[in-house]
Amino acid sequence: MVFEMPQKVMFKHCDPAGIVFYPRYFEMMNDCVEAFFDVVLGTPFERLHGSGRAVPTAQIETRFLAPSRHGDPLVLQLVVTAVGNSSMQFAMTALCDDEKRFETRSTLVHTNERGRPSRWPDELRTKLQSCLGDAS
Repeated sequence: MVFEMPQKVMFKHCDPAGIVFYPRYFEMMNDCVEAFFDVVLGTPFERLHGSGRAVPTAQIETRFLAPSRHGDPLVLQLVVTAVGNSSMQFAMTALCDDEKRFETRSTLVHTNERGRPSRWPDELRTKLQSCLGDAS
C-alpha cells in the first residue's frame, strides 16, 4: 500500500537561491507521516499525542537527488516496510512528475507517557501491518 500526499513547494520552503532548503523537506516528511496516521490509520496526531503517547523519529536516512523550486508540484509517497513491537519503518519518496527529488528511510518508535518505547496498541498494530508494502 502506497500513501500519497501532494505538496506544492511554497515560498516558505525555499532559500534565497530559490530551491527547497533541506530542513523544509524534513517538515514535509513529518507532514506526510502525520497525514498517514490520520487518513490511513484513523489516529490523528492530536489524539495520539494528546493521550501522552507519541511516535518520535528514532532514525532517518535521506538522499537528496534533485533540487525542487518554488511552485513545483511534489507527491510524497510513503510505504510501511516493517512493523515491530513498538516501532515501524517506512520508506518515502518525493516525486515531481517522474523525477525523484528525495528518498528517505525512517524508523518511528511508539512511546508511552514517560517517553519510553511501548508496544503498539493492538488495533493500531493491526492497521500498520495491513499497510505493509514493498519499497524496493
